[in-house]
Amino acid sequence: MNSAASERRISAIVPTLGASPWLGQCLRALRDEGLSQDEMEIIVVCPAREPLALATELADLWLETGEPLGFAAATNRGIAAASGSWIATVNDDLIVQPGWAGALLQPLLDDPRVAAVQGVNLDLDHPERTDGYGLGWNEELQAIQLGHGEPPPPPDAETREVFGVSATAALYRRAALQEVRLAGRDEEDLFDTLFGSYYEDVDLACRLRNGGWTALAVPTARALHAGSLTGKRRGLRRSAQIYGNRHLVLARHLGSHYAPLLPRLLWRDGKDWLRALFGQPGLLVAIPAGWASALLRLPSYLHRGREHSPLRDPAARDLAGPRR
Repeated sequence: MNSAASERRISAIVPTLGASPWLGQCLRALRDEGLSQDEMEIIVVCPAREPLALATELADLWLETGEPLGFAAATNRGIAAASGSWIATVNDDLIVQPGWAGALLQPLLDDPRVAAVQGVNLDLDHPERTDGYGLGWNEELQAIQLGHGEPPPPPDAETREVFGVSATAALYRRAALQEVRLAGRDEEDLFDTLFGSYYEDVDLACRLRNGGWTALAVPTARALHAGSLTGKRRGLRRSAQIYGNRHLVLARHLGSHYAPLLPRLLWRDGKDWLRALFGQPGLLVAIPAGWASALLRLPSYLHRGREHSPLRDPAARDLAGPRR
């Protein structure tokens, strides 16, 4: 492959446990983007030792992990094996629509300051509703999916800056990822593997913004998202990771502002715990478990210096959306 082709090549990373009923459609949609193997390679990361039949047909590379990995670790494994200059992260329950890759690549080619882009992800069962078109923060410093549950913006709407992109379906500039990789970690540790599967993309968005990079939402690019089957099966663990990892991200990036905000943050989590008495009993266990997990790791994330990422800038804030 010549250097010009490599510079435009997209490496699509699809982490999976092999159980998603949408995996075949996910891979087929990527393959049907009309891009040659010089323009896009599809890399599947899975615990299974033998490739699934559909992966043998549709994927260019099958990476066997031997054991289930969180999204962060599995995606890092795929990125390390990728050959493209552009890294697409794609959930195994997401189906890109025609033209998705090209629509996302163009803004990255046009502006060297842009590190990451995503399109509008629609609810698979209710495509008249938005699943999300970027990451932001609400008033209570909870990371949210922008536009969640709302009617989607029209395809011809203007591209807009967002705080960051959701790794559910995004395209990253590989050079930007390498620039903000975690200090003291393996070179392939781009997403923080200690986060498992939640808030890892939020943390990466913070690091990219701290490095001077920007992120965009591109309404022309569309995808259908079924929702996390793995997350639904692991409800308690998922909730614990969300509540715990949020504190680790804020401790890492708010610096000296984190400690003064801690009572407010815990009060907000506590309100969720009280509401759980009337309908979500699992959170009664998950929220304290998340706090305990965060407390054990907090010393390695906490710093006393300046705020790393401008969480309060205009691109960061939308006041609606689900917690990450």
